Parts: sequence; C-alpha cells; structure tokens
Amino acid sequence: MRSPDSINNKAANEAARHDLFPWPDFLAAHGLSDAYRGEAIQWFMPTLERLIALKQQRPGPMVVGINGCQGSGKSTLADFLCIGLSALAGLRSITMSLDDFYLTRAERESLGDSLHPLLATRGVPGTHDLALLEKTLSALIEKSGNVTVPRFNKVSDDRTDSDQWHHVGAPVDVVIWEGWCLGVPPEPEARLAQPINKLESAEDSDCSWRRYVNSALEAYQPLFARVDYWVMLAAPKFDCVWRWRCEQEAKLRATLADAESTKVMTPEALERFVQFYQRLTEWGLISVPETSHFLYALDRNRAVTDLYYPNVSFQT
Repeated sequence: MRSPDSINNKAANEAARHDLFPWPDFLAAHGLSDAYRGEAIQWFMPTLERLIALKQQRPGPMVVGINGCQGSGKSTLADFLCIGLSALAGLRSITMSLDDFYLTRAERESLGDSLHPLLATRGVPGTHDLALLEKTLSALIEKSGNVTVPRFNKVSDDRTDSDQWHHVGAPVDVVIWEGWCLGVPPEPEARLAQPINKLESAEDSDCSWRRYVNSALEAYQPLFARVDYWVMLAAPKFDCVWRWRCEQEAKLRATLADAESTKVMTPEALERFVQFYQRLTEWGLISVPETSHFLYALDRNRAVTDLYYPNVSFQT
C-alpha cells in the first residue's frame, strides 16, 4: 500500500505537469469557460497522457483518429490533444479535419448534375477528395520538408485558395485526424432499403444516392486503416445533433462580419442539412465503439459521462 505522502507527491506532480498546458490561450481560442479546465483534466488528460506514453514506445509518426457526430466537440478535443502533446512532451503534432478535404463546390455540383442531385451537398462519403487526402496524410508521416494542408471555408461552401492553406514541416510526430464518419465501415446492404428520414423518402426514393454513398465509403477504408489509435465521442442519440449543430453555427456566426454572417445556416436549413448525415452517424454509433481505443460517452448536453476502453487488444 502506498503511503499518504507518496499519493500526495503523485498528485502534486500531476498538477504541476497539467499546469504546463496553456489553459488561458486554449480556453479563449475556443470560447470556453474556466469550468472546462476541470472537465478536461478529469476526462481528456488521461487520454493525452496515454497517447504520450504510446508515442514514446514506438518509432516514427503516429496517427490518432477522432470520430464523433456533428457538434460533438471533435475539433476542440483534437486541438487539446495537439497542444498538450507539444506542451507536456515536446512532440510535433498537427490537427487535420476530414472536412478540409471536401471536393470543391464546382466538383460537387458536377457530381450532382451527372450522378444525383444530393451529391452537390458536402458531407457524405463520395464528396471528399480522397487523392488529395491520401497525398497529404502520406506526406505528413512519410516525407520530409514543407507540406501544405488544405482548408475548407464552410461559409462559402468551398475550398480556400491554396495560398491560404496551412504549411507544416514534415514528418510530424503525431497527426490528430478528426471527422464525423472516420472509422465507419460500409453499412450492410439490407439496411439501405428503408429510408430513415424525410430527405431519403422524398429525394432518394429509389435508394440510388445512399447506395452510391455506401459504395464510396469502401474507398475510405484503406485511409482509416492508417490510424493507429481511435478516439470516439459517442452521442446518446442522433436527435442531439441538430441542437448541437445549431450551437456550432451560432458560434461561427459570432466570429463573422455582418455581411458574412448572413451566409451561416439557419436552424431551418440545418434541419435538412443534418439529415444528409443521419444514416451513417447512426450506423457509426453501432459499428465504431467496438473498434475504439478511447470511447467517451456523452450526455444530451455534450458532457462526458464515462470513458471506456472497448478494444480488447488495447492495454490501458
């Protein structure tokens, strides 16, 4: 049994280590209250510490994937881990969002004209530039020198000009890759026949759009296989997504000038938009947890209620 002094010393050492994290800048950048610090130390710091230990045990770059529905907090968690890896362990890391690899608006409009009108809307598998994604991920973990990472502007619904892309020196120690459908396998064919919302019933009555999306998801699997460790932020149900996404959009609107803020989606527009994501989000809530290394259960207010380690091959 450890003595009270050793327990107190360990707690003091952990507190000092956690103070290395630049809390004021991080909280301000994400518009978070100081209460988030306590939540992050309780729930996310153990995962950060574990990832640092895992990286120290392996040579070469490491890829961490974060899965979670829209508005679940993926980008905040990714940034927390990225900053923490640097501040606590001196590791060079980068956050990369699946959203930044959408096809351009012109390319999606072309898909909509030639294959199905719903493919003009960003989001689902089949609307990403997989060649660019594979090239970028490979460069970050395999090559040396300057690598440019694309950026997508959700207000203009288009990829930004290349002179606005992020530049990073490669290789990096850790890539934190986040996205709403990361790690999701194709859905069984039998599940596709029945529409699950008004969008599918009215605009995909012949099931051709969702079959195309499901088929396109097959091409994502080799990229998902490059992820070393998976983190999942699991919503209790899909019906939380619309409210969370509305909060996300309001936060975006607050950062924009008046002229640009009018382009942010209204709650009514978001109600339709989230239906594009519903099928694979619900399938992901079923299929992804068992392959996750760090599984966070969220309540309806997006607060973490528990942390699980469901991947039986993973030693915590």
